[in-house]
Amino acid sequence: MSRTVDVVVVGGGPAGENVAARAVRGGLSVALVEHERYGGECSYWACMPSKALLRPVDVAGAARRLPGVPTGPLDAAAVLARRDAFVHGFDDSSQERWVTDTGIEAVRGHGRLSGEREVTVTAPDGADEVLTARHAVVLATGTQAVVPDVPGLRDARPWTSREVTAMAAVPRRLLVVGGGVVACEMAQAVAGLGAEQVVQLVKGDRLLERMEPWAGELVAEGLRETGVDVRFGTSAASFRRDAAGVTAVLQDGTELTADEVLVATGRRPSTGDLGLDAVGLEPGRPVEVDDSMRSTTVPWLYAAGDVNGRALLTHMGKYQARVCGDVVVARATGAPDDGPSLRATGPVPQVVFTDPQAASVGPTEQEARDAGRDVRTVAVDLAGVAGASLLADDYRGRASLLLEGDGDGAVVVGATLVGQDVAELLHSATVAVTAQLPLRVLWHAVPSYPTVSEAWLRLLEAAGL
Repeated sequence: MSRTVDVVVVGGGPAGENVAARAVRGGLSVALVEHERYGGECSYWACMPSKALLRPVDVAGAARRLPGVPTGPLDAAAVLARRDAFVHGFDDSSQERWVTDTGIEAVRGHGRLSGEREVTVTAPDGADEVLTARHAVVLATGTQAVVPDVPGLRDARPWTSREVTAMAAVPRRLLVVGGGVVACEMAQAVAGLGAEQVVQLVKGDRLLERMEPWAGELVAEGLRETGVDVRFGTSAASFRRDAAGVTAVLQDGTELTADEVLVATGRRPSTGDLGLDAVGLEPGRPVEVDDSMRSTTVPWLYAAGDVNGRALLTHMGKYQARVCGDVVVARATGAPDDGPSLRATGPVPQVVFTDPQAASVGPTEQEARDAGRDVRTVAVDLAGVAGASLLADDYRGRASLLLEGDGDGAVVVGATLVGQDVAELLHSATVAVTAQLPLRVLWHAVPSYPTVSEAWLRLLEAAGL
């Protein structure tokens, strides 16, 4: 079987859905190919279930920091049931209905590039169908967890982000390998939900290496307070699974046994079986694109979201997808394709939903200096902000701005915030970084009192205003 549509999108997660919706809105016909579940990783094994597991832990931590608020152990079964509600019992029928109601054609199966503007889809029953795109093929297949080549690890049947967010019960003992976002968030979730022992093995000397060093230090303190045994400079030489559970043999010969081991050491683009070699690209690698999300070597091929390796975050994938869909429409209809909204050039915001939360946008100070930028950092202790002291007794946190330029003409190029509930402060920082407003303008953006947003006033005072 074969047929032709205007655009073929491979991958029905948030990025693919947004590309398809923007293209349909622009009058194009779109086939959206998905081999697993519409809604993708974010809806079923990442953002939504992980935050559903973390939110009760976060609230419990906040309650313990206020006198007079009843506290006690969490009802893990109720938390897991709420998680199940968010993932719709792993049934994607409602999201498939959204796809079709939007005017997108849903095509179930595994899609592979098989020629110029051509995708061959193998359906669940094994039948092949060839879809030819008049204008563009968009890859939005995301990434998958990497399991390192450590002796015995694969045979030990490790958990990845999928298994831990979908856990049917909280393990009594969990061993976590890694120091990044997934490792930190899920170590705290499992510990907060009642695990007796959670040990986190971090090969390096810090957590969250893509943030300012002090952010990882504050998060490590929070993890330990939740009951996580964080061990830096520690890695496993081998693993084995037996009746006692999973045992990690550390480099120094020490053995640690747990019921499960979570491996959270990185992700790779899901491009190994996409037929990239059919169009001259290397399977298993990110698809290199320009700021319009078009391949730098194949003019009809686009890639949006994690698969292009630019920023492995759902919101950035959706942002890229909106740009990509609009660009495809513009090029298909002969409209101008070079407007500022048709290029994905914005800064990258990120939130780590631990307790304390860690949030950042833009480069770190070291990244900026390595790029040759003349920057300086101003920082404040959030404990001195009235709104923070009302949120929690003994509030601990910090906020910093990365500034470029002199005096009140300096602009904010980056920000980092760590503390209870700082996630909701991040967007104001993202707006400041994106708009490149000078400090003399930001000075007139008066924060409400008494809120944690008053940190902005203190930061501007620290900058000399």
